[in-house]
Amino acid sequence: MTDTPVRPALATRNGVPRHRASWTGRPRLRDLAQLVRAPAALSVPGDTIAGAAAAGGVRPSTPALAAASVCLYWGGMAANDWADRELDARERPERPIPSGRVRPGQALLTAAGLTAAGVGLAALSGGRRAAAVAVPLAATVWAYDLWAKNTPAGPAFMAACRGLDVLLGASGGNMRRAVPSALTVAAHTYTVTELSRREVSGATSALPLTTLAGTAAVAATAAGRRPGPAGLLAAWYAAGYGTAQARAAAEPTAGRIRAAVGAGITDLPTLQGALTTRAGSPTYGIGLALLAPLARRLARKVSPT
Repeated sequence: MTDTPVRPALATRNGVPRHRASWTGRPRLRDLAQLVRAPAALSVPGDTIAGAAAAGGVRPSTPALAAASVCLYWGGMAANDWADRELDARERPERPIPSGRVRPGQALLTAAGLTAAGVGLAALSGGRRAAAVAVPLAATVWAYDLWAKNTPAGPAFMAACRGLDVLLGASGGNMRRAVPSALTVAAHTYTVTELSRREVSGATSALPLTTLAGTAAVAATAAGRRPGPAGLLAAWYAAGYGTAQARAAAEPTAGRIRAAVGAGITDLPTLQGALTTRAGSPTYGIGLALLAPLARRLARKVSPT
């Protein structure tokens, strides 16, 4: 049983459902939450916090920069579904656009509005240095959605998005000191993106085994040379994301690959927490890591992938 009203099947045009006149109202909040993968945004503030911690410490501007990052992330998700609307009509008809719950124009307007809000908020809160990172970050997000995603360069573009997001948080301090953290988060993102390219069709065991090796290297880097709180958080990250990849390697079906992608998204706060703790801000680091269980719980209601 469901409380969602059953809607009649629609005729399609270029693989995308055509909307009846009675459907031209505003989309529901739940539909927009699904469009932008709202729970996945819990993985975003940790980028800016990890960047700020590595660059000298969390600053008064950090919360606003984190909010800007969330806007850019949500805008990218909406742009992604707008760009993929014809493909989703065949492979994922339950998504908001092909199911008819959000019109393509509404999705595009949402994407553009959130992107503009993200860049504007970054500039207002962090000044020129933040804007100098936010603008190329927004451009990279849209380049990924509209072009790079379906090319061999796709994972590298998405990794660059996350790396720039870390540097956005570092824009108020010594950005060079935040480069290692940015590269670590980028490497994690590369593994998640590689897996995501097979979450509909499935893969061979070689793919999750390869990304699992990358995850082990990322965890070791985040832990640092001295064991301590950062090492514990890095181990938590490796256990959560690594277990999902090991299951996918044992049975590389689309469902298992998709579960590994979801774990890569929802367990990212533990990696960010390890990096933040290693940079000398354990309170913020532990707080970030505690977002992971919440992200997993919310992901059961709204898919992060």
